[in-house]
Amino acid sequence: MFDSAFQDGVKRPGAREMTVMLAGLMALNAFAIDAMIPALPDIGRSLGIARENDRQLIVIAYFLGFASTQLVWGPISDRFGRKPTLAIGVALYGLFALLCGFAGSFPLLIAGRAAMGASAAVTRVLVIAMVRDLFEAEAMARVMSLVFMTFMLVPVLAPNIGQLILLVASWRAIFIVLGAYALIMLAWSWLRLPETLHPEFRRSLEFQSMGRAMLETLRDRKSLGYTLAMTVSFSALIAYISSIQQIVFDAFHEGRFIGLVFASIAAPMAVASYLNSRIVGRFGLRRVGHTASLALALITAVHAMVLITGQETIWTFIVLQGLTMGSFAFASSNLGTLAMENMAPIAGTASSVQGVVSTVGAAAIGFVIGQQFDGTPGPFVIGTALCATGGFILILLTEPKRLFARIESREEPPCVPEDFG
Repeated sequence: MFDSAFQDGVKRPGAREMTVMLAGLMALNAFAIDAMIPALPDIGRSLGIARENDRQLIVIAYFLGFASTQLVWGPISDRFGRKPTLAIGVALYGLFALLCGFAGSFPLLIAGRAAMGASAAVTRVLVIAMVRDLFEAEAMARVMSLVFMTFMLVPVLAPNIGQLILLVASWRAIFIVLGAYALIMLAWSWLRLPETLHPEFRRSLEFQSMGRAMLETLRDRKSLGYTLAMTVSFSALIAYISSIQQIVFDAFHEGRFIGLVFASIAAPMAVASYLNSRIVGRFGLRRVGHTASLALALITAVHAMVLITGQETIWTFIVLQGLTMGSFAFASSNLGTLAMENMAPIAGTASSVQGVVSTVGAAAIGFVIGQQFDGTPGPFVIGTALCATGGFILILLTEPKRLFARIESREEPPCVPEDFG
């Protein structure tokens, strides 16, 4: 089954190269979001953005664009294959990054950011679909964790890279660097990435066929339930990305440390993703994912109590938000895998549908939370706690009889290559 996916004459890369390549593709999104954070004040002054909260639209527009085309990329990749679809999306990402770099007005920048997100959505859809093409159950979660571990290192580096660029050039140079990065990933993936779509899973682009696949994704209890749980939990991450610059600059008055604060909070995500890859095969998707979701709810509740009692400082914020991000990383890898568990024959379309639901919903909720910023971290912290609690409740409603269930089988699926084991 695995070998049939590689008939295009391309030598399959090894496990490490494949993992780093997939992570690098997904990192196009993280760089596009996180490298902007130190530049938001400069962008605001350069383009005459009157209201500080309006700068959040630079982040939100990207997420909305990111959601808008996922239902396009998935079905196209199910019909024509992962590799050519990926190449088109990454190439467009690079072009729109350059458009943003030369934008002369705030509306044009927002339009360019939305177009960047719409193009970059191809990486979210296809990386997940490609991993699902090759792996199942705990093996899929393990590989996804390794991909996310590399991907999660980007939020540690991106704001600092953005700051370094600002030391020698304007904010426009950040977009030029993003365009160059896209060109590198386009060349690497085109030369080394084989086609992973199994021939028997190629689907027609007929509306009826696509509609059935989309409906199947929404009708499946696990697919819908875990997607909604991810949506609510992801809302807290979008609210964080939208608000962190204002929280550090305006609430704690420590703007000079924005890169260090962001790295300190993001680092636990990379560590958690690595640890998840080591333990998920032993304890199983549900036990690890459900436990992490409960921990996320409890930690954010403690953070809310610290804030309400007047004990919040930048140090408590960093520590508790870092623990929050670590729990989120544990939860997201496993919940995403559980949502895709029954979706192998329609992996591309299913990944698209789940991505649209989670991204649009999370962007909307995250934007609402971000717009409540009042000069304090209060609205963000309380909003995060509500989202985390809601996510765990949705998990409970999805599989109440299998909450914290142990791994059911230690057998590896036949499609897992040895060098990924």
